[in-house]
Amino acid sequence: MSFPVLICDDSAIARKMVQRSLPDDFASEIHLANNGQEALMHLEQNPVALLFLDLTMPVMDGLQVLQEIKQRCIEVFVIVISGDIQPEMKHRVSQLGALDFIEKPVDAPRLQQTLQRFGLY
Repeated sequence: MSFPVLICDDSAIARKMVQRSLPDDFASEIHLANNGQEALMHLEQNPVALLFLDLTMPVMDGLQVLQEIKQRCIEVFVIVISGDIQPEMKHRVSQLGALDFIEKPVDAPRLQQTLQRFGLY
């Protein structure tokens, strides 16, 4: 299974870590966004199956992106990867439709386990 993926994080290092944590044959294309606004623009113009989304970003944060995805009925699976590990934040992103919440720094086995759990790999 291989499909387009979007990684949205304001940190280039974090984007690279997520990219390196993906299985080699996982994504047909990997696109990158620096903030939520860029991610939404990309989602509206290009088909993306899976979005890896940070929460704390300038311009538009991850919660705002999740709300917009829901409002605009954009069909995309979302996995949040964030350092904000407060229980209420995990609950909130789940309510907004995220499949899972992975703590930063991203751990490749944990990420791959999540992909398998949801039948994405």
